[in-house]
Amino acid sequence: MGDPDELRKGEAPWKTRSKEELERQYTPSRWVVRLGAEEALRTYSQIGNEATKTARATRRSLLNVHYGDGEVEKLDIYFPEKVSEALPFCVFLHGGNWQSGSKDASAFMVNPLTAQGVTVVVVGYAIAPKGTLDQMVDQVARSIVFVQKRYPHNEGLYLCGHSAGAHLAAMMLLANWTKHGVTPNLKGFFLVSGIYDLEPIMHTSVNDPLLLTLEDAQKNSPQRLLEAGLTQPVDPACHILVTVGQHDSPEFHRQSREFYQIILKTIFPKF
Repeated sequence: MGDPDELRKGEAPWKTRSKEELERQYTPSRWVVRLGAEEALRTYSQIGNEATKTARATRRSLLNVHYGDGEVEKLDIYFPEKVSEALPFCVFLHGGNWQSGSKDASAFMVNPLTAQGVTVVVVGYAIAPKGTLDQMVDQVARSIVFVQKRYPHNEGLYLCGHSAGAHLAAMMLLANWTKHGVTPNLKGFFLVSGIYDLEPIMHTSVNDPLLLTLEDAQKNSPQRLLEAGLTQPVDPACHILVTVGQHDSPEFHRQSREFYQIILKTIFPKF
């Protein structure tokens, strides 16, 4: 018999893994080196809560600004000491497997960035099971449009997302801004430990509240969409940084590596 780990020709690597192994690969807390899974989650939550409390106490801010009519369609804006419309904006999208996390515990980057003259926007969106993935993608697009319209003279919008937030930020590479009546001044994407092909998570517990069908997964997978040639014009000066944690699972490393490669092929083919 052949090596069971040998990839069959033309088959996606994740399809060679068992359901149990896929569950392990797509559960980030199982890959934390210094802490146990539960302790890691508690520590991450505590750091986020404390950092957000500090940011709100020490920085000028506008909190719970509605970018839409939905209950959670709100964002927080944190300003540097010298306020001006002509500033760069970091728009942050929190992670949490599209089913946990909150803008109210995600302002850990506010103090260091505002100290460098950057305005920080932390976006809230409807997580599962109340929110569908289609809704989340639409909410993020509308939040960016809101920021652009409110601060039209910005020096650039830089989208930053972690985990699920990285996926949602990546989907903005494919957004149809024409239907929103404005083209955001997007200057950069900072994608941290994201999932860009959603089909594997259909076979894990991550999908229990998401209830993704194959069609849902495919139309919300930025890697699949880029491979299909559904790119939108991107300013050549726009920077895209795809990163992954050193100790993230092999599947997370594969997802980031393949997405980086497809970006080079489809968005920046001359590089």
